[in-house]
Amino acid sequence: MNSILRPLLLASAIASLAACSSGNDAAQREATAPATSTPADSAAASTNPLLAEWETPFGAPPFEQIRTEHFVEAFEQGMAEQRAEIAAITGQIEPPTLTNTLDALERSGRRLARVGAVFSNLAGTNSTPELQAVQSEMAPRLAAFTSELLTDQALFARMRELHESSEGAASEEQRRALERWHSRFVRAGAALDDTARARVAAIDQRMATLTTQFSQNNLRDTDAWQLVLESDEDLAGLPQWLREGMAQSGRQRGLDGKFVVTLQRSSVEPFLSFSQRRDLREQVYTGFIMRGDNDNAFDNNAIAAETVALRAERAALMGFHSHADFVISENMARTPQAAMDLMLRVWEPALARAKEERADMQAIIDGADKGFQLAPWDWAFYAEQVRRERFDLDQDEIKPYFEIDRITEAAFYVANRLFAITVTENRELPVYHPTVRGYEVRDAAGELVGLFYTDFFARPGKRSGAWMSSFRGQHKLDESVRPIVINALNVVQAPEGQPTLLSYDEASTLFHEFGHALHGLLSDVTYPSLAGTAVSRDYVEFPAQIYEHWLDTPYILERFARHHETNAPMPVELKERLIASRSFNGGFRTVEFLASGLVDMALHQLDAEQARDLDVRAFERRVLDEAGLIPEIAMRHRSTHFGHIFAGGYSAGYYSYLWSEVLDADGFQAFEDTGDIFDPATAERLLRYVYSAGNTRPPMEAWMNFRGAEPSVEALLRNRGFLPAGGGES
Repeated sequence: MNSILRPLLLASAIASLAACSSGNDAAQREATAPATSTPADSAAASTNPLLAEWETPFGAPPFEQIRTEHFVEAFEQGMAEQRAEIAAITGQIEPPTLTNTLDALERSGRRLARVGAVFSNLAGTNSTPELQAVQSEMAPRLAAFTSELLTDQALFARMRELHESSEGAASEEQRRALERWHSRFVRAGAALDDTARARVAAIDQRMATLTTQFSQNNLRDTDAWQLVLESDEDLAGLPQWLREGMAQSGRQRGLDGKFVVTLQRSSVEPFLSFSQRRDLREQVYTGFIMRGDNDNAFDNNAIAAETVALRAERAALMGFHSHADFVISENMARTPQAAMDLMLRVWEPALARAKEERADMQAIIDGADKGFQLAPWDWAFYAEQVRRERFDLDQDEIKPYFEIDRITEAAFYVANRLFAITVTENRELPVYHPTVRGYEVRDAAGELVGLFYTDFFARPGKRSGAWMSSFRGQHKLDESVRPIVINALNVVQAPEGQPTLLSYDEASTLFHEFGHALHGLLSDVTYPSLAGTAVSRDYVEFPAQIYEHWLDTPYILERFARHHETNAPMPVELKERLIASRSFNGGFRTVEFLASGLVDMALHQLDAEQARDLDVRAFERRVLDEAGLIPEIAMRHRSTHFGHIFAGGYSAGYYSYLWSEVLDADGFQAFEDTGDIFDPATAERLLRYVYSAGNTRPPMEAWMNFRGAEPSVEALLRNRGFLPAGGGES
């Protein structure tokens, strides 16, 4: 499951820091320095680029100048500056106003936000032992600093007075900003007594350390594992494009001439789909599923258990029954029960379909007299056999039509048709790795919308998965500050001089993440804290997931799915088979996702007493047994490598992808109902109420303004293949 998961690998420390430093990356306009400076600051700035003005195109980070040793000094100065800025707010004798309190708070911490954004992005994409050491040092310090600011009683008193007074009713966006800030203070513990507030702060610091350890263990356990193949027998069944990618992985690891399978999903999934060596499939599957659960130095069981217990304790201190109740109270779902109801509504038909899929594959095994029962490491391989039999379709036939640059162009084209923006590469923009590319994004009048970076290829030191993040957020508080956004994928890069070809799922992921990128790039709000993707967790996936639908359309496939050698369009009959196969294996894909969602929700519905002495492995197994999960399918993300919930922002929120899919399936139907997938009126509503609106409205209100009716789960069930096209539930 793709994800917006920004690589905030200072984890809860940086994530919380963003909330108290002018929004999630809100910082400089084009090459502007922080307002607060002294002669000592100037001396530091002369040697530390993070403390200097950035004389780069459009104020992009000067990556080539930044060294690991610059970060601690820059973090420390950023914290000192924001302390002074907060003290200036609370030291006023004048009553609180929007200008002297809300606006001043939104302006504070810009240097700290800038440093945090650069650090977290580099830590996620180009991690080194030295960067990891900085993470470990700074995570608890930044968490303590965040708690200090968000529980500052003088600052909270001023914000509470504004929130409750008529002064806070000047405009819709100001009311929303006040409401969100007040909630942020309360949820940080500002309204608690001294003892409880101190305990919440201690928990936050400890969880920041645990989150950092979890993510670093995950990265190290992933990077430490490899399967080296050499003989033709080892490579049996593997298509040429996969062999070339594995050879590239070998070269990256200093194993020239050898073929290497890594634990990146982009390496694992195709190997499991094509390798004829059942013993090797078992090795790869086991390595992948056991990440973080190997009783070694990188084991995450104890970290996950302690994190769950601390979250439960924190929720109790805040007056909630469980962490899930605490988290979801601010989401569209409102209650854990509503989220569970949605997952269980989909679980039963998905599980039934998965059992049918299992039977189809077992029939192939039995028909060939193989003499074994389908195992988890067999599923992808035999699913591919069924796909070929049912749709006469295989990856070798599809991938030549999905060259990565052409699919990137397709994503940009859709944005141009919907929102009249153009995306143009600028090779003068500084980058932090040779494979990273930078782009200017401009509107129909030629005005800069923002900068966009792509970092698409897997490599050692880069965390797994796909995500969107920002180096700078949008706002218009004092002047128009344009965003700098990045998309990261983990595609296996083709050898030099050869095109990188994508699977259809990888192409969908590229579209998904660019949907997130547009949510950041097209943001058009005043306050940094409300900009872009700063929305509830079960709404943030909607702009990304609806964007995937355009790739599925015959129009886009006709225009961009062209053979990388001949430029010939995909044959009509192949295109039809591809579209028809989209719901194939839907039972498996839905069940593996929901298995993770159910465990996430069950873990975080434990109260403080229940969470004590938690055995994560046993709990995970019990939840899945009670749900009736068949043994041939595992969780998409087992708890010990479940970065979404233990190193990201999705704790008690993994259900959000399914919730958002209800929205995106119904939302794209709005375009289809017009007969034009680029219908201007519908696109204008999508831009106004979704992509540009940030968190200026509650998510259900934003949805209703766009769609005009409450979302329907039927479109989701139909898209997943659990309802007939055009039909309702029976």
